[in-house]
Amino acid sequence: MTQTLVLGVLALSGWCVRGSGPPPRLLQAARPPGLQGAALFTESYFTQTLDHFNFNSYGNGTFRQRYLVADRYWRRGHGPLFFYTGNEGDIWDFALNSGFITELAAQQGALVVFAEHRYYGKSLPFGDASFQVPEVGLLTVEQALADYALLISQLREQLAATRCPVIVFGGSYGGMLSVYMRLRYPNLVAGALAASAPVLSTAGLGEPTQFFRDVTADFQSVEPQCTGAVRGAFQQLRELAEDQDYGAIQKKLSLCQRPSSPQDVSQLYGLLRNAFTLMAMLDYPYSTHFMGSLPANPVKVACQTMLRASELLTNLRDAAGLVYNASGQLGCLDLYRLYVQCADPTGCGLGPNSWAWDYQACTEVDLCFHSNNVTDMFPPMSFGEEQRRAYCSQRWSVLPRPRWLRTQFWGDALSTASNIIFSNGDLDPWANGGVRKSLSPSLIAINIPGAAHHLDPEGSNDADPESVVQARRTEAAVIAQWVKAERTRLA
Repeated sequence: MTQTLVLGVLALSGWCVRGSGPPPRLLQAARPPGLQGAALFTESYFTQTLDHFNFNSYGNGTFRQRYLVADRYWRRGHGPLFFYTGNEGDIWDFALNSGFITELAAQQGALVVFAEHRYYGKSLPFGDASFQVPEVGLLTVEQALADYALLISQLREQLAATRCPVIVFGGSYGGMLSVYMRLRYPNLVAGALAASAPVLSTAGLGEPTQFFRDVTADFQSVEPQCTGAVRGAFQQLRELAEDQDYGAIQKKLSLCQRPSSPQDVSQLYGLLRNAFTLMAMLDYPYSTHFMGSLPANPVKVACQTMLRASELLTNLRDAAGLVYNASGQLGCLDLYRLYVQCADPTGCGLGPNSWAWDYQACTEVDLCFHSNNVTDMFPPMSFGEEQRRAYCSQRWSVLPRPRWLRTQFWGDALSTASNIIFSNGDLDPWANGGVRKSLSPSLIAINIPGAAHHLDPEGSNDADPESVVQARRTEAAVIAQWVKAERTRLA
């Protein structure tokens, strides 16, 4: 579930204090310079509990959890708290690509908090050792939710805001966490906006061909001949690989290294499939630098590239270059530096954030999708439970727990919950792994025509389709009702 930057390799940093320590506290830090849109936020650190559920494993150990605060619009002591449940990446990436939340805060007088997920960005419990075994074992959904619950509680007390309603927000995996916060901590959270949240498929309730079938459908809907061109390019690539004509593959696709084995060819398939996946997810009507740099309407641009009169493999290279070589400055594509295979066949990204997501995909988050060249346009690449178990045992010394999120967080039995918005764009290949039909008057599904992954949490843009504008209006109205009801309850 590639939310990490495509080419972003982040330096490891973090802190851990073992033994007895002070109670959780808030530490102020300077706002980082040079980030567009960062002026709204102040970066701070919270002394967070290391292990919420085992009092012996790490004693009273703590670590520094990063979070961002925007209080420009807050009606102090009265306005709601809008809390973003950070996902698998640096929290600044999400704060700077979720402008709808601050726009809504301006309307409703809210305090905005973006909390970084443990083991991501700078919130590394064991610093440089965070991804060693067994230290990585404290990376779980449950620990992350408890982090957020404790941070919310402490913020409300420190800011004299215990009567201020809390609404949680999140997109993609962060949207899943928002759902789980409402389920697990309804005493703290009055409602949740879960954008592009595949709560069903990641709980093992999905269909393994769904994701890449829906990626293919995005390209098919733009230009019916496009998927045929992609299939044809992959067919030519397969024939060259079968003939072991690795020199031709290197030349036609401008690879930095000459492939020399079936493993290299599989890596190449994964790199190319990942490019089309990202373009489908981020098929925004304007250019974006979220999860990489892409032009406006990248699916359309890729199809135009694939349907040029020139040679198919050259077109395939250039289409993939929209993701991997947006600047046009790379003279070649490095197979193993631009893409890393992991326990998430939809992509983990690169750098330390990708290690954390790989571990989560090896434990609780079920992402067993595969392509088959029948229901989709990609080469057959399987990834089932048996392959997942083998990989995760070798990489992390763990065995996955299939359907664990279904057990822990209700799976498809959500009808007794309340106050959750499930928003999904119909261009998003993750959409059909989420809730597409309203389950009750307060469990509301909003389906957004013409919208891709995580588009409605983005800030307003002149290029937004009317469907996105209307979805945000509906979300704002529902959230205002939740805030009003919760304020009455707390009075």
